[in-house]
Amino acid sequence: MGRYIPAAPAEQRQLLEAVGVASFDELFAVIPKELRIGGLCIEPGKSELEVSALLRGMADKNRVFPVIFRGAGAYHHFIPPIVRSVAGKEEFVTSYTPYQAEISQGLLQLIFEYQTMICELTGMDLSNASVYDGASAAAEAVTMCRERGRSKALIAASSHPMVIRTMRTYCESADTELVVVPEREGRTDAEALAALLDGGVACLYVQQLNFHGLIEDADALFAQVHAADARAILGVNPIAAGLLKSAGACGADIAVGEGQPLGMPLAFGGPYLGFMACTKALMRRIPGRVVGETLDAEGRRAFVLTLQAREQHIRREKASSNICSNQAHCALTAGAYLTAMGPDGLRQAASLCYAKAHYLAQRLCEIEGVALAHPGDFFHEFVTTLPCPPEALLDRLAQQGVLGGLPVQQGILWCCTELNTREQIDELVNTVREVCGA
Repeated sequence: MGRYIPAAPAEQRQLLEAVGVASFDELFAVIPKELRIGGLCIEPGKSELEVSALLRGMADKNRVFPVIFRGAGAYHHFIPPIVRSVAGKEEFVTSYTPYQAEISQGLLQLIFEYQTMICELTGMDLSNASVYDGASAAAEAVTMCRERGRSKALIAASSHPMVIRTMRTYCESADTELVVVPEREGRTDAEALAALLDGGVACLYVQQLNFHGLIEDADALFAQVHAADARAILGVNPIAAGLLKSAGACGADIAVGEGQPLGMPLAFGGPYLGFMACTKALMRRIPGRVVGETLDAEGRRAFVLTLQAREQHIRREKASSNICSNQAHCALTAGAYLTAMGPDGLRQAASLCYAKAHYLAQRLCEIEGVALAHPGDFFHEFVTTLPCPPEALLDRLAQQGVLGGLPVQQGILWCCTELNTREQIDELVNTVREVCGA
């Protein structure tokens, strides 16, 4: 690869003008100011030892909570030790898919096995291995559905706000109108959806579980969508997939989701993995890489890059994506996790999440003024109203080493996984009772 040459100031101005901003500060304005730094402020002339000590001191300012009751897109699950042992092997950490991909059979095999497991998890026909995170996977799925002159996409209001924002960004640059389908009592409003479905609608995205933690009636919603000759996209929680009906069984044409719960730690926000699967009818529209299985000249099992929708490999006007990384190491981690857990282990983890979350909800609702914000069943997240300011409660919990739920408009979005013990739940409830009583 050639040496990177930074752009000259004049070239920088041209680049900024091309995207319609006046400065780099304006370009990154969407990032909160408290998260931006002008530099590390390290005095010149320091030795490597001194710089290392300084950076360790900065890293020590990060707070790691031993007890977590928050999810909202990133989840604290048990990771079998063998997952990190396998994923940490040098031959995997340092590998990258070469441009003559077939010489790297080991890497192709791990991608193929990962794709197979994602298909089994979602009940779909085909999976890729090339999406950055769950939000970009959802947005790429909309791109797959732009056909037949249809330029309108629908997304359920109960979806994760970051998914909605990411999809809106993709749609704006692709001249696609994005319409948010209202919710009723925390779930997608079927009547509102019926009123929005017309001949210009290409697809509907519904999240299962939705942002409020509730289980959507995906079957009924997708039946409406297919009656309008549009595509159905389901956002899947991979752990909940161990208990709930698969995306394919719900009638989804495309299944997407965030793969972080599959063996990847919270890790201060990344790197994460977006998984993506579809029916055979959409096989040639899926972005990224698809690895297939075949036989070599001597009849031995072999693997090849079967499909590549990337603009680098085919004519630009025919490309459906410009994804450049195949997230192979994250895919390896997810594959190792699913292999270690197996169907029974995944089902057990999902059952524990469900049972513990319902126990927490029951105990919280025993407190005067605390109630579930929405009716209906949920998996491992739920929203409760509170008779006290959420900030006061979360501050008290933080003092106790507990990361509480996420403040939302209705109150607090709580999350419980298999890692939360009964004792931790009871202590949390006692703290909520004390703060709310005060």
